[in-house]
Amino acid sequence: MSAQLRIGVVGVYHETNTFAPGLTQWEDFLDGFTVGKEAFLEAFRHTRTTMGGVIEAADQRSVLLEPGIYASATPSGIVSAEAAQRLMEQIAASVKTGLDGLVVILHGAMVSEQHSDMEVALLETIRSVVGREMPVAVTVDLHANLGAQMPELCNLLVGYDTYPHIDAYERGMEAVDLLICHIRGEIHPTIAIARPNMLVVPQTMITTEGVMKRIMETAFEIENDPEVLNVTVCGGFPYSDVPCAGMAFVVTTNRNEQLAISYADSLAQLAWSLRDEFVTKQLSLEQAMKEALDAKEGPVILVEGSDNVGGGAPADGTHILPALLKFPKPSLIMLRDPEAVAAAVRVGVGARMKCKVGGKSDRLHGEPVPVEGRVRLLSDGRYTHRGPYMKGQAANMGTTAVIEAGEVTIILTEQRVPPWDIGHAASLGLDPASFHIIVVKSAIAWISAYGPVAKQVIPVDTPGCCTVSLDHLVYRNLHLPIHPFMSLEKEHAQ
Repeated sequence: MSAQLRIGVVGVYHETNTFAPGLTQWEDFLDGFTVGKEAFLEAFRHTRTTMGGVIEAADQRSVLLEPGIYASATPSGIVSAEAAQRLMEQIAASVKTGLDGLVVILHGAMVSEQHSDMEVALLETIRSVVGREMPVAVTVDLHANLGAQMPELCNLLVGYDTYPHIDAYERGMEAVDLLICHIRGEIHPTIAIARPNMLVVPQTMITTEGVMKRIMETAFEIENDPEVLNVTVCGGFPYSDVPCAGMAFVVTTNRNEQLAISYADSLAQLAWSLRDEFVTKQLSLEQAMKEALDAKEGPVILVEGSDNVGGGAPADGTHILPALLKFPKPSLIMLRDPEAVAAAVRVGVGARMKCKVGGKSDRLHGEPVPVEGRVRLLSDGRYTHRGPYMKGQAANMGTTAVIEAGEVTIILTEQRVPPWDIGHAASLGLDPASFHIIVVKSAIAWISAYGPVAKQVIPVDTPGCCTVSLDHLVYRNLHLPIHPFMSLEKEHAQ
């Protein structure tokens, strides 16, 4: 072992919605593609990201960090076989030789055409390069679907503790700290995974309240045991139709396998005992609009989780838009529609335009809606996160147009951008507090952006590939039975 530790870092981050329209291609990863040390440090140093935490921990511990390839894409449909193969080969080949250890940054719910567990396939490829003896630490999202092979392919697994995810930076630091201790022989990690056999929707996973808060608090109590190195709670991602989908608990101890198994099992049992509390209620569109109209002050946040961009939805759902066009108070909605953006660019700022907006990905998310309005602003759509979610990270909406259609302000974007940060509105000169209604295409993560200004929150029940009504989806690969499908094994296995 060299006097100064050399730790590599690589990764790929994609949350795959197998019910979303279309394939995710190689080109979709290019905007989030960094190669080598210089690019990695320039993109992520001083950001509140997992990558930023890895950099900071390496600096603090005087470790020589050796970045390879890190790639990411906005959550979307299944990753094409070609993109998956290129990602695996190039990421594995970018791992430097002679390392003392490696950090692999993953989401945990990535699916490709040929791999139901893309992360396991990637780790196997990496292991074929670095061998089985190299200490490897993996970081994952709270919505990871963990395959049974994961503990065989890594020595440490560290997941987010928060949803909305505001602790990615800390988890990156934790992974590096534990990895250094392992390399130096100060700890000998033992990993156990337990599953409560539950499929849970993101809306019930918020970690600051309710049933998930109770589970997280129990996990933190377990981490107080000096023999426990880490406890990771994975709520799972129900929109990936794969055998390992669902909630899981990972406990890592120092040499104590039985303790790890016992603690993981106890968390799984706790979650199972609380399974009926993982429910969420949503209003019909008609009810939601009535409540919004009756609200004395705004912003009223209409949460359209069925078109959750952060869950892979197309971001062009139009089920709410016709009601907004009739609403008598100021409202704001963002839609991805490259065709409408191009039309706005053609007429220019200040001009009026007519076009059909949204509903162009598939029929599940609605039909295109005729809109007439004034082009208020055109933008390149680039901004930097300024709130608690991955502060400092660059974001790109693509060419963006702000259209004023009566009382409705419509943000039209080329790219799908989740409403995780207030910058996606503020960068366009829009003040969220000036709207009575704000439609967010998100489940929970919108709180990082609009939570501080929200006066009322109304979850709206509309169709979409991120619906909370899981029985509306046809699962073909899910390991059954699993709650809430305990009595539907035959139906959903067809």
